[in-house]
Amino acid sequence: MTNNDLHVALFPQQIEWGNKSRNLQTLSEVADSLHPDTDLLIVPETFSTGFPSGDKESIRPLSERNTGETIDFIKAVAARNNIAIAGSFIADSGGSLYNRAFFIEPSGEETFADKRHLFTMAGEHNSFSYGHDRLAVRFRGWNIAMVVCYDIRFPVWCRNVQNEYDLLIAVANWPKVRVNAWNQLLIARAIENEAYVCGVDCSGTDNNGFEYDGSSMAVDFKGKDISVERDSQESDPGTRILYANLSKEKLEAFRSKFPAWRDADAFKLL
Repeated sequence: MTNNDLHVALFPQQIEWGNKSRNLQTLSEVADSLHPDTDLLIVPETFSTGFPSGDKESIRPLSERNTGETIDFIKAVAARNNIAIAGSFIADSGGSLYNRAFFIEPSGEETFADKRHLFTMAGEHNSFSYGHDRLAVRFRGWNIAMVVCYDIRFPVWCRNVQNEYDLLIAVANWPKVRVNAWNQLLIARAIENEAYVCGVDCSGTDNNGFEYDGSSMAVDFKGKDISVERDSQESDPGTRILYANLSKEKLEAFRSKFPAWRDADAFKLL
């Protein structure tokens, strides 16, 4: 890795709904098979359980604290492979449930933030509590922000004020029936914010029969999909991995040549 590059792997995981042990094992196998230059692995929203349905108490058995099995497991995988891992899981904090984004560094340093916009059409707000802060972290010279699924629909929440981030990560369980919106929103957020956007959706069929096709991409600051797909060498032959090389030098040159960010409107979230 050069000082200007970030090598990212996107894993549109085929989630086995409710099967935490199997999903964690899949993560481990994929991480161990990544290209050795990889800096960051991104997995889907609620990758270890799938997006849950039902009331709060029926979901609670799937939840964990930040010191639980899922985060401890991710820390071990990140350290073993010298990579950061980003995604979300179902968190229990003080009796409230959250769809919690995580960014775990190989050193074990952890950053968390909870999903801001809960998907009311599926009743997510009836089981989960709202988050208040957008995840922000600096990793290997890159400023990174992160949002979860439905958050990507809201440009104010994703706004890149004064180039505070270089990369926006979005993780999702976004059904195939609405996937065109997901794909277009990723591109829009990249163009309007003059930043890279990496979006990772899941694959498979959930317990309600909704299909997910794993639509995932790394988009550059001009709105171009720069990801390259290839099968993992050591895990299941059908395991899809997408790679992208993000260049800080190219990003900064574009921001200097076309500084639309200077003309952005000032605003404050209430």
